[in-house]
Amino acid sequence: MYAVVKTGGKQYRVAQDDVITVEKLVGDAGTEVQLSEVLMVSNDQGVMLGDALKATSVTAEIVRQARGPKIIIFKKRRRQNSRRKNGHRQDLTILKITGISA
Repeated sequence: MYAVVKTGGKQYRVAQDDVITVEKLVGDAGTEVQLSEVLMVSNDQGVMLGDALKATSVTAEIVRQARGPKIIIFKKRRRQNSRRKNGHRQDLTILKITGISA
């Protein structure tokens, strides 16, 4: 059984005991999180889509809060001293899927 959930503007295919990395969610390590925006559920009876998923949710446990790799943003134009260097690290949350309620 697996589900497709949407969080942080991205979609993830998840199953029981999967560990996924998503954009930052509020909570400490060990906290239970409900992912209520479920787009699809596939089980042994078939695939469920649309209005059949209104009461469906995916529960996950926050394993830890982390940060992604550093990304360098460098802008250079063809004028003297016209360059800018900036860096960015995205805040991430690592989740372990504990259950899919269909």
